[in-house]
Amino acid sequence: MTTADAFALGDAATDARTDTQTDARTDVRTSAQTDTALRFPAGFRWGAATAAYQIEGAASADGRGPSIWDTFSRAPGNVLNGDTGDIAADHYHRVPEDVALLKRLGVSDYRFSVAWPRIQPTGRGPALQRGLDFYRRLVDALLEAGIRPVATLYHWDLPQQLEVLGGWPRRETAERFAEYAGIVGAALGDRVHDWTTFNEPWCAAFLGYASGVHAPGRTEPVAALRAAHHLNLAHGLGTAALRAVLPHPAAVSLTLNLHAVRPLTGSAADLDAARRIDAVGNRIFLDPVFHGRLPEDLVRDTAGLTDWSFVRDGDLAAAAAPVDWLGINYYSPTLVAAAPAAEPGPSPRSPGVAEPSPWVGAQPYVRLLPAPGPRTAMDWPVDAGGLYELLTRLRDELPGVPLLITENGAAYADYADPEGAVHDPDRIAYLHGHLAAVHAAMADGADVRGYFVWSLMDNFEWAHGYSKRFGLVHVDFATQRRTVKDSGRWYAGVIARGGLPA
Repeated sequence: MTTADAFALGDAATDARTDTQTDARTDVRTSAQTDTALRFPAGFRWGAATAAYQIEGAASADGRGPSIWDTFSRAPGNVLNGDTGDIAADHYHRVPEDVALLKRLGVSDYRFSVAWPRIQPTGRGPALQRGLDFYRRLVDALLEAGIRPVATLYHWDLPQQLEVLGGWPRRETAERFAEYAGIVGAALGDRVHDWTTFNEPWCAAFLGYASGVHAPGRTEPVAALRAAHHLNLAHGLGTAALRAVLPHPAAVSLTLNLHAVRPLTGSAADLDAARRIDAVGNRIFLDPVFHGRLPEDLVRDTAGLTDWSFVRDGDLAAAAAPVDWLGINYYSPTLVAAAPAAEPGPSPRSPGVAEPSPWVGAQPYVRLLPAPGPRTAMDWPVDAGGLYELLTRLRDELPGVPLLITENGAAYADYADPEGAVHDPDRIAYLHGHLAAVHAAMADGADVRGYFVWSLMDNFEWAHGYSKRFGLVHVDFATQRRTVKDSGRWYAGVIARGGLPA
């Protein structure tokens, strides 16, 4: 079966509003049962994911307040080409069209995020009903299409006023998040049964407050550690707030971008470098959330920066609120080696020193190295083995915790040809390889319940602006025309088969 035979999506801009996809999808399921190499179990959740600031646009519509990404992207030099999310993919005004695309792809689940500034423009106070109504309309459209909504409460768009007051390094921000979580849970909990508190808190803490390449653009290592702790605390407080208002049954989760850390050699120095990265990249979140403790080695590694006195009695118990599943975002592995001279150097903020590092407590002891092999347009190595390594590690370290791949995908230099088609064989190969890795991990005992492609559509890719395309659907940002790429057709075939083609 060819890709075209698997799913004739046609021109999404004109056809997405029709219902002809139902027959096409049924035909695929009927005819594709004999050419599947790797089959996934019945009930496996096939999804796609997006984030509010990356697709919604409508930055000031209906009372939405500014977020840290509005402020950061409008400051010269922070985002490539001066791009902002003011319009993005204009999803705010195109929900019916975009839900029709999801239906045509055949996904069972759609992971979206709620923009905190749409609900509480300043991060506190009563809810803005127009903001809640937008998400009510989105969720209703998904349910009508037979798609399960998976709501993420925070995907990096902190209300700017909370950053003015101190942001995530400030304890009160965690308390404000819990209030927000309760508001959204009460408004949508009758129809949304899967909730994620945070997406990639590592990025929010260490790219936002240590390296400064993400909003709010601060380069303060201690602030990053404080932010990480308060994000963990906010997860726990937010989970409790959700459970207080959600009807039973409802699942509450957390999504982490865990790092598949590999030492360059088996030397003691390289192994210690990998340990340091694992502490600040992975265990700074895994240990508090799942074990109610701080990583002891991270506390030692950062003793010259802080005594961690911002961690109060009861915080770690609160952070360890049980989750119903853990979301895993994976793109590429992290290769490390010991720095040539493991001696403390100047502060990352000192003049004449290299760019500030997100690896607080690891630099200047560690070198991050380019991994071998092919690379995506993000210059990230393509290596599905890292995903297998993470899943089997979590199988062993977190028995009984179900896993979902909540993001996995690749950016390539996609373009529409003169006939309007978008051919992206590299992305198909990437997705095929990573799904095969998921299947292998499941065969070896990892409890993986689903896989969500990043992303449904091309979008605002943070500091890269609109220069990087991750979507299954191509977006012409000048016209907002949507065109399903070959990878979208391929993924639809995988879903219809329930597995990978032979």
